[in-house]
Amino acid sequence: MAKSAEAFRTISEAANELDVPQHVLRHWEEVFGQVRPMRRAGGRRYYRPLDIDLLRGVRVLLYDQRYTTKGVQKIFKDEGVRYVSELGRRAAAGESIDIRPVIAEDNDVETSAPTANGAGHSEHEIAAALAVSSALSPDVERTLKVLLARLELVQEALDEATLALEAIAPDDAQDDFDIED
Repeated sequence: MAKSAEAFRTISEAANELDVPQHVLRHWEEVFGQVRPMRRAGGRRYYRPLDIDLLRGVRVLLYDQRYTTKGVQKIFKDEGVRYVSELGRRAAAGESIDIRPVIAEDNDVETSAPTANGAGHSEHEIAAALAVSSALSPDVERTLKVLLARLELVQEALDEATLALEAIAPDDAQDDFDIED
C-alpha cells in the first residue's frame, strides 16, 4: 500500500521517489543548508512533502538543467527556497522546465526566464525593469537591493516557521490556534 502524498518519507523512500542514492540526499543536506528534514530521536530523517518538493527542485537543477552546486546555491540565494520548491512541484506534475538564464545586453543583468509561478518575463518587462533600474541613483538602487535581500530572508524564516508549525500541529488541532473575535 502506497503512502499518501502528505505522509512523511524516510530517507530510503525519499531516495527511491527522487531516483537518487541515499548518500546524495545526505550530501545535499550538507551543501544546501535549505534542505533540512525533520529528525527524530536517534537521528532518523523524515522528509515532509515540502522537503520532497525542494529536493526534487534541486534534482531538476543539478541533473536536468545541468547547474553546478555553486549555481544551485546562487539560485537559492537569488530566488529563494520557494522558487526551487516550485520547480520540484512543476517537475512532479510533468511540466517542462527550462530556466536557463536570460542575459540583458544593456547592463549584463542576469534574470531567470520563468518565475516561480511558471510565467516567463517578456522582453518588454525586462526592458521596463532595466529602464527603471537605470533611472535610479546608485545609492537608491543599492538600498533597494539590500531591502529586497532582507525581505527574502524574512520570507525564508516565515516559510521555515510554517513548516515547523505544520510538523508539530496537525490540521485538526489548528482550531486551537485560531483567534476568537
